[in-house]
Amino acid sequence: MTIINGVILALLIIFLVRKLIPVKGVRQLTPSQLQTELKDKNKQYIDVRTPAEFKRFHVPGFVNMPLHQLHQKMGQLSKDKEVVIICQSGMRSSKASKILKKEGFKNITNIRGGLSAWN
Repeated sequence: MTIINGVILALLIIFLVRKLIPVKGVRQLTPSQLQTELKDKNKQYIDVRTPAEFKRFHVPGFVNMPLHQLHQKMGQLSKDKEVVIICQSGMRSSKASKILKKEGFKNITNIRGGLSAWN
């Protein structure tokens, strides 16, 4: 029984580590670092939270593209411009970064900590 528990624990740890490690090739910024870059009009600012979350509060300049609709709406994004992604905590934006990376986007920035870390 202890071997089975050890294997389950090891698999759980591997799963959690894979979820928390930043995507390779995706730039990571904190919200305070983002504030210095928000005026750059050559970037695409995407908020992957739900429409209700976005309506309550969002950073001006960001467009709402909920994570569950990202595959359908990514055609609206240019692969030639940097995509800056934010969510509430950084988890959904990290997942969105992985999706965009797999779809051939090269210049992606994830906002680590999301709006929860916004000052």
